[in-house]
Amino acid sequence: MYQKLWKRVLDIVLSGLAILTLSPLFLAIMIWIRLDSEGPVFFRQTRVGIHKTEFEILKFRTMKKDAPKNVPTHLFSDSNSWITRSGRILRKTSLDELPQILQIFTGKMSFVGPRPALFNQRDLIAERDKYGANDVLPGLTGWAQVNGRDSLSIAEKARYDGEYAAHISFGMDMKCLWKTISTVITREGYREGGRERKKDK
Repeated sequence: MYQKLWKRVLDIVLSGLAILTLSPLFLAIMIWIRLDSEGPVFFRQTRVGIHKTEFEILKFRTMKKDAPKNVPTHLFSDSNSWITRSGRILRKTSLDELPQILQIFTGKMSFVGPRPALFNQRDLIAERDKYGANDVLPGLTGWAQVNGRDSLSIAEKARYDGEYAAHISFGMDMKCLWKTISTVITREGYREGGRERKKDK
């Protein structure tokens, strides 16, 4: 019942309240980005959603306008050279992810779920298939994000995403959201460029 109905109701209510409450912050960030560098305010990128359907994820732009678009940041030879001054702060505080609240409201995402993979991250998508993690809405935050984030290997991320997919509940979502606040504040597991380990140690 929760997964089929109340989770969506909760997403609509919370995202609607967040949009109204955070609109001044949205406007301030948009002005900051425009003043800091040339290019659009928002960054759009093809990601994999529920049932492996593709959609465009929305973020505040943190890189120069001519940066490679569909390449994971950890594959850049020098990711720092592409990041703007405002982008460094937005990425460290995860404020660049805020526009996804709009996508939660429209039903493309949820507050909690596996973080949507790039369409060309085939290894992660294949690993998630083993656990049914591709069959739930992607999230603004996820169980893997609060249990290691960028420090996890692909296999570990998929296992955590599968654990969430198998135990979706109100309690699980609240626990994940609470831990997300702590993770963002402490930056636990954060690595610029998302340089995840490729193999379990």
